[in-house]
Amino acid sequence: MNILDDLKLQYKMGGIAMRVIYWNVACFIVSLIFFWPNFVGAFDYPNWLALSANPQVFLFKPWTFLTYAFFHFDFWHLLFNMMVLNFASNLFLTFFTQKQYLGLYVLSAIFSGVVFALSFYILGNTSLIVGASAAIMAILVAATTYSPLMNVRLFLFGNVKLWHITGVILILDLVQLRSGNMGGHISHLAGAFFGFAYIKLLQNGTDLSVIVSRTLDFFANLFRKSPTTPFTKVHKNYKKPTEKTTSKIVTKDKTQQQIDEILDKISQSGYDCLTKEEKEFLFKAGK
Repeated sequence: MNILDDLKLQYKMGGIAMRVIYWNVACFIVSLIFFWPNFVGAFDYPNWLALSANPQVFLFKPWTFLTYAFFHFDFWHLLFNMMVLNFASNLFLTFFTQKQYLGLYVLSAIFSGVVFALSFYILGNTSLIVGASAAIMAILVAATTYSPLMNVRLFLFGNVKLWHITGVILILDLVQLRSGNMGGHISHLAGAFFGFAYIKLLQNGTDLSVIVSRTLDFFANLFRKSPTTPFTKVHKNYKKPTEKTTSKIVTKDKTQQQIDEILDKISQSGYDCLTKEEKEFLFKAGK
């Protein structure tokens, strides 16, 4: 088995988390082909892929509220995010389904994008944003909200509680909120909030991920060819119309009855035993 076959097998058998990582890597490869990195190694994405905080742009390109979450500025941005995504995915999928995972990734990316765009618009700033960090934060915080005391073994640190790791990451985002990547940190915090809210709503019986699941199922059924059913001959219980049965008993008329009686008399006693009237009647009937 060559490397390509091995990658295909991992994609097929790895589940939704592995596929999301593959999608991010694939988008990075597309970036290498179509968008040359600048002198610092970062990509200059067009505003129809990256999410812009300018209302005149994102209102006419609403798909960018999702596409931005699959592209990254450079290789190191991608590598770090995919490492954290793999870590958070394993934790989340310990408790929840793959459909819930995909739904949370998509919805948190959209929600974080909206918060970023509105925040920058209110602040009077215009900027572009890319990266899966917001969706990753949602997955990590969701797992932490559900099981904060889970033990996680870290290299050089040993066993620590999950909420310790998540708490440190959130504090770093808060501290760097006024840095040059303010838009990124705003989206991270928005993703963390969405992950927390998702679990709380789920515990109250509301699963927001069904929005994504039902939408995908709708489009899948829309483009799926309906199976053609072979022609089946239907046999109905056919009942022959009931014919009106006629009686086999034939009623003889009076003349025929008299003839028969005379013939019986002849057969028993001979013709000479007939009376004059019987002879005349038989003669007339024979004409």
